Amino acid sequence: MKTLTYGVFPFVLILASLAGLLLLEPHLSGTMLIFAIGFIMMLVGGTRLIWFGAALGFLIAGIAGAIIIKPDLVWYAQDRLRYWIDPWEDPRGLGHQVIQSIYAIGSGGLFGLGIGNSRQKHLYLPEPQNDFIFAIVCEELGFIGALMVIFLFIALMWRGAVIACKAKDRFGSMLVVGIITQVTVQAALNIAVVTKTIPNTGISLPFFSYGGTSLMMLLGEMGVVLSVSRQSSINTG
Repeated sequence: MKTLTYGVFPFVLILASLAGLLLLEPHLSGTMLIFAIGFIMMLVGGTRLIWFGAALGFLIAGIAGAIIIKPDLVWYAQDRLRYWIDPWEDPRGLGHQVIQSIYAIGSGGLFGLGIGNSRQKHLYLPEPQNDFIFAIVCEELGFIGALMVIFLFIALMWRGAVIACKAKDRFGSMLVVGIITQVTVQAALNIAVVTKTIPNTGISLPFFSYGGTSLMMLLGEMGVVLSVSRQSSINTG
């Protein structure tokens, strides 16, 4: 990452290509996640700030190009932003999910209604097992339970940082940084959406949302992180 020709440029080119395909779907949350992983890995990898700024400029140019190719992206983003600001403008349509999510979080109180006692997941909150499962966690386990879930993700991020610092080589360290960034940024985006902090992005909560393929991939990623940790332990031990 310390050379422009063989480090930064190929990495940014691959990153922009993948993100551009996601943006054209359109899949804004996937695009945000890909760029977050890429730019954090660039910073950790020691990229010079001037090249990092150039990469951001390349990103802006790429987004502008995607909008020119597919102008519908502007209207797509505007609708998401509009009903995030005022979901009551369409309470039975595009604003319905956010409204029901807030109801679920509020009804949980401090200690929750108890596991399995959620009311909002019964025909009120759409897709309670997928993108908005954190709202059900808040309703059934309350504020305390929600804090525990957030703490688990913070603990995972901290342990990942420790493993990355102790990795025996640069590749293992960067691999762990990328994996942990993906999990924690994805969790942060999901929780922010459910709590109406940011517009709906359609991204799942790692380890919690329904989906066998996603869970298998996450478990595989954790296996890679544990492998890097084991190798560093063998070398130091």
